[in-house]
Amino acid sequence: MWMFDWAGWAIEIMALAFLVVLGTAAAIAVVLFVIDRTQTEDAIRRNYPVIGRFRHLFSELGEFFRQYFFAMDREELPFNRAQRNWVSRASSGQDNTVAFGSTRNTSVVGTPLFVNAAFPPLDNQFSSSEPLVIGPDAREPYEAKSFFNLSGMSYGAISKPAVLALSKGAKEAGIWMNTGEGGLSPFHLEGGADIVFQIGTAKYGVRNKDGSLNDDKLQEVASHPQVKMFEVKLAQGAKPGKGGILPAAKITAEIAEIRGIEEHTDSISPNRHIEISDFDELLDFIAHVRDITGKPVGIKTVYGSEAPFRELFDLILRRDEAPDFITLDGGEGGTGASPLPLMDLVGVTIKEALPELANLLREYGLKSRIRLVASGKLMVPGDVAWALAAGADFVTSARGFMFSLGCIQAMKCNKNTCPTGITTHDKRFQKGLVVEDKFKRVALYAKGIVKEVELIAHSVGVSEPRQLRREHVRIVQDTGKSVPMDVLYPVKPKA
Repeated sequence: MWMFDWAGWAIEIMALAFLVVLGTAAAIAVVLFVIDRTQTEDAIRRNYPVIGRFRHLFSELGEFFRQYFFAMDREELPFNRAQRNWVSRASSGQDNTVAFGSTRNTSVVGTPLFVNAAFPPLDNQFSSSEPLVIGPDAREPYEAKSFFNLSGMSYGAISKPAVLALSKGAKEAGIWMNTGEGGLSPFHLEGGADIVFQIGTAKYGVRNKDGSLNDDKLQEVASHPQVKMFEVKLAQGAKPGKGGILPAAKITAEIAEIRGIEEHTDSISPNRHIEISDFDELLDFIAHVRDITGKPVGIKTVYGSEAPFRELFDLILRRDEAPDFITLDGGEGGTGASPLPLMDLVGVTIKEALPELANLLREYGLKSRIRLVASGKLMVPGDVAWALAAGADFVTSARGFMFSLGCIQAMKCNKNTCPTGITTHDKRFQKGLVVEDKFKRVALYAKGIVKEVELIAHSVGVSEPRQLRREHVRIVQDTGKSVPMDVLYPVKPKA
């Protein structure tokens, strides 16, 4: 009886398929060889056709392998794995205790070490945070409930679901949310959080066509009860002297409408406000905004040297007019898009700038009049506690809250391809960011920071985090010894 040879037939089919695949691969290799040999842009591909393409592939994959396999917990920049893991545990409500000792190298120069009290309060005498009023002389002063708040991230730079999750989470945690320079979107308001409206150099959301301030639009923004304060952005840590950058791929019709700009066209803010060319004009602008809105008005800037701040403070004393707060961004601050020389080389770090500016405010007798807000890579409890001890009244973070949303530091913020849906307007990626889940993580992260900063305050023997002082912190020096911060940054009386 005749029987069909199934095994032999299968082998022949597999052999034929292999030959087809091999032939297709060879044909593709030949095509790529011709393309690479004839193109003129890439010397490596021209000299090493086909094989040279792997260099780009390995360069792209290198970032991935370093992050997940090769970098130690404390090595990676801009934020290391230990920092990201702390945020992840806090934002998921997990226990943040660790075993077997710290992985931090406490001999690194600049490391802050907190001074434990000889007789700390008993465990039932908890350290607790208290509200603080900003702009007591404004028509509508703002009582800020938390010392830790959400820094500026604009709708456009981040996505609709990201804004919604941040707004709802900020409301849940009782913290303020800064709009960033992109204007006030419905999604900022939808979550119910207190809002700080940032007036960037392009005046997005409150601008005339020529980029000047539109008083009617400003008044309309101020009419929202949720909008508690206004922040005039002079400079940002990642790019002092350069305006905001939003690529055309991120400017949808909705974002263009909110900002008052053209759709699908690169939006680059001026490097300064057209109305402000000196400190007199700055104080005039602040007074104008405060008069129209009735709400506290401050500035956001970066420290380069003490000279301009002395000029500003001298003028404030002569005119008896002052901003209600100063947000100080460190030169190491982050953003989605910035020229590398500005990000790397311009502006003083928050570690140096904050104590210097706090000293100047005290020297001029302005510390109680002008609230000091610290910003710039301050996203874990130790850094926040350090900032309060250095002289800050409030601390704001953007990247910490991005990590609470699920950011994996993929470095795609400026490319509209963020795989977590945070900094993209591609619906395919946005669907991964579920607002009803992520807003809870945002709130838990904020509450986790406050709880553990209170824990540090309790350990040094004070009853409220803002009572942390420089004598409660020692800074490691290049000799290996630590020195009290009040010795490094003593307050000198004005001559």
